[in-house]
Amino acid sequence: MKLGKLLGMAACVSMVAGSLYAGTSKMDFAKVYEKECQGCHGPIHQGGVGSDLRPKALKKKNAQMLADTILNGKPGTAMPEWKHMFSKDDAAGMVDWLMHWKNTVELRLDLDEVKKTWKKLADRKALLKKYPHATDVKSVMDIVFATERDASLVDFIDGTTGKVLSRHKAGFAVHVTVTNKRMPRYAYSISRSGRLTMFDLAAPGQPAVASVQVGQESRGLAVSPDGKYVMAGNYNPGGAVLCDAMTLEPLKVYQTAGVIDPDGNIVPSRVASIADTPYGPYFAFALKDGGHVYIVDYSKPDFPIVGDIPNIGKILHDAFLNEGKEIGRYYMIASQGSDVMGIVDFKTKRLAAKVYTGPGTKPHPGQGSSWYNEKYGQLNATVSMNVGNVVIWDMNWDVVANVPTAGGGLFIGTSKDTPYLWADCVLGGPDNYNKVYLINKDTLETDRIIEVGKKKGKLIDAHTGKVLQTWDATQYQTVKGKEYDSKIAKEKLVTYTAKKGPKVKKPVQPRLLHAEPANHGKWVFISEWTTGRIGIYDAKTGKFIKYIYNLTTPTFTYSVEHRQHIPGA
Repeated sequence: MKLGKLLGMAACVSMVAGSLYAGTSKMDFAKVYEKECQGCHGPIHQGGVGSDLRPKALKKKNAQMLADTILNGKPGTAMPEWKHMFSKDDAAGMVDWLMHWKNTVELRLDLDEVKKTWKKLADRKALLKKYPHATDVKSVMDIVFATERDASLVDFIDGTTGKVLSRHKAGFAVHVTVTNKRMPRYAYSISRSGRLTMFDLAAPGQPAVASVQVGQESRGLAVSPDGKYVMAGNYNPGGAVLCDAMTLEPLKVYQTAGVIDPDGNIVPSRVASIADTPYGPYFAFALKDGGHVYIVDYSKPDFPIVGDIPNIGKILHDAFLNEGKEIGRYYMIASQGSDVMGIVDFKTKRLAAKVYTGPGTKPHPGQGSSWYNEKYGQLNATVSMNVGNVVIWDMNWDVVANVPTAGGGLFIGTSKDTPYLWADCVLGGPDNYNKVYLINKDTLETDRIIEVGKKKGKLIDAHTGKVLQTWDATQYQTVKGKEYDSKIAKEKLVTYTAKKGPKVKKPVQPRLLHAEPANHGKWVFISEWTTGRIGIYDAKTGKFIKYIYNLTTPTFTYSVEHRQHIPGA
């Protein structure tokens, strides 16, 4: 059966199931769940960041309390309140639908079917010949990628000026972007809807040159250091897809439809983190529900799995690699159901250690942080989704510091050019998710706090409480762009204007996330999810510089130059 037909059948079955329990609500529960809920709770409701929502797990729960949780959220977790889009009747209907939901279709990866979705969007070789050097910037190293989640866009920005160069429709909820470190003119994005897209950063407007539908719902993405292969990870159908990095032609699929989980059960597993490493010709990918990490050797015929590291923990999510000595040897993977960072050793292909992040925590390092400290040597850090705490450990796998923050976060980042770790509090609730903590990499203490209010931003000395800088944080209505056809590639683009819209009459609390070093170490980009803008800050001082406006729910950013130096990123 064709992938498109199979995915269509799954959607059809879900919609039919949804209509049976609509009650007096008009909400399409299956559609809303797919768009808003499955990222945390899973495509087959099995849980992950969020709780298991299968009927068996909900059987003894109180329906009214579950409906209240939908409306009002759950403090100390990633569950936000939804009363802005759910009525009481909608919430009750959603609970009823969840309690009676049936998983009637199991999707499986099939290489032949994935190949049928492979599309050439532009002539890569012709573009390379016509534009041997970057046309819109001095160097492709100047470019920063940004994702506009709810607009399904990948943006390319001149990271030295903040100018938006182009905006590309690239699938629902574009999740991650990466670059080809061997040939950095080529970039890749993966959307939550399973679309893998390849771009040429040197050609005018950074055109898409190829795409392939690797699944129904996807997350992870990595490119081999030799520039030959790109691997994407799926939540549904579970597994990973290996493609040619110069064409996106699918080469192999890795099924995870039946794996053994930490409790000894045979279960389907989503694939979460994927990372390459300079340490060897390897990809690592994490089986979210299986608790395993697989290591693939892409230098061998048929790209075999040469390592299977089990029993790391429950609910594996994102990961990062060590810097410093033996750079990229250790793949540090978050186990959100077991309160640990599992340390996978590429050399021995075994689990080297488990770093415990604290009872009940859900570590989520995002891009992670690894840096050298005079006292402790090489250090590594993660934030936690549900606790305001940065956990820092050394290469003996001992925790050397816990640094409190205002609330749960998703990302912690740094670079050689900034004295700080930049940790967000994006899951800390409205009172705290407008803050980013700047933690001194030498003292391991918070030095400064960026706090953006509804009208004014502040840079605060964390030791004295003194306000070091204020700036105008007035919110403006987003000026939306118009779709148009690319003249170079078979793709849809969206126009951009730097002109501000009218002032927002009822400003919202800014929600800050994902600090990304840019401009060759001079700047740090911080996305503001709720206000539709990206803030630019001085990397050495934390002082505000300016905003990039007119974006829709900006989330992930990626600096080509910065990531060249980060293993597995």
